Amino acid sequence: MPLLVADTAIWIAVGLAVAAALLALGLAGALVLQRTGRPRRPLSGPDDGQSSISRTEGVVAELTGALEQARDESRRSRRLAEISSTIDIDAVLERTLAAGAELAGVDAAMIALGAGDDAVVATRGMTAEEAERQPVAGPPSGMARAVRIDYRYGPAQEDRRDPALVRGGIAVPLRDAEDKVVGTLAVFWRGSDRAASEDELTRLEEVAAICGAALDNARRFREARQLADLDALTSLHNRRYFHETLAREAARAERYERRLALIVLDVDDFKAINDRSGHLAGDSVLAGVAERLRSVVRGADVACRIGGDEFAVILPEATLADAEQLYRRIRSAIASRPIGPTDRLHVSGGLAELRPEDDGVSFFQRADDALYRAKSAGKGQMRANGSR
Repeated sequence: MPLLVADTAIWIAVGLAVAAALLALGLAGALVLQRTGRPRRPLSGPDDGQSSISRTEGVVAELTGALEQARDESRRSRRLAEISSTIDIDAVLERTLAAGAELAGVDAAMIALGAGDDAVVATRGMTAEEAERQPVAGPPSGMARAVRIDYRYGPAQEDRRDPALVRGGIAVPLRDAEDKVVGTLAVFWRGSDRAASEDELTRLEEVAAICGAALDNARRFREARQLADLDALTSLHNRRYFHETLAREAARAERYERRLALIVLDVDDFKAINDRSGHLAGDSVLAGVAERLRSVVRGADVACRIGGDEFAVILPEATLADAEQLYRRIRSAIASRPIGPTDRLHVSGGLAELRPEDDGVSFFQRADDALYRAKSAGKGQMRANGSR
């Protein structure tokens, strides 16, 4: 609806501006014709026709300026409406930065959310190194409406007047749906010293007001989606997420000719643990296996519980040899000390590397077939199902 209103407004403005311009030009033409039919005035007298044309040209210039302003307002309304039209947090960040960076005189924009390990920093128009140096780690303190940032450099930089240097900026708070401050939106300019006007501050606050609510919605959606993607017992990714991710990674690896490996794991004699010690003890064993698994996988790897006592690890940019090495680390971590009521726990593994003819389903099936062979060979065994 905001986009429809903006489009309607711009076309109304265009129509009025064009009609007024045509009317003005028509009047100018009539005046010129009228002038040509009159006796010539003395050269020393005023030229009423020329004055009328000049006034008409002034009116046309004003109308043209009004038309450009209407277009700018339409683009701005569209940009602001786009911010809240998605619940993807990355898209909200990108659109907010674009809206901030297009303000007059602004060369870069930055959003800082949260703190510590949960901090999120997004920028536009500046490098990551520049962003780290900005004094905008948190929102304005107390009841401050905004924070103005002024930069002063040493004589060497000042003498060069480097246009790439950040000269100033202004930061405003981001608030969620409950009016709680959750971060900061800041814009910066380079090249010359200046102070942000009241109009610029107001426009930045408009962007922040829309962005804050949109980010809150996107964050809530992401948290709900993450909960839906996690296994409740182990906090690893669940079976649905595993198959979606495996299909996506297989397609990506084929498209860009990258390597991809897969490990499917099964806890040996798990049924006996349940029968002997009960299901609560079995659950504690599964949670312990998941913890050991997380401790040894790479940051890029995707560890999942895909059902019962079966686990899987997707290894992007990895070969079969990489998967074999990781399986040995997993087996060693799990067997190194007791988990729950067991003295020594073993896991069997089936490994595979993506082939050109594979999709997500066939890739998983090859690793699962290798796991079946490993289970048949005894405890703590590993089998691989070829490579490309």
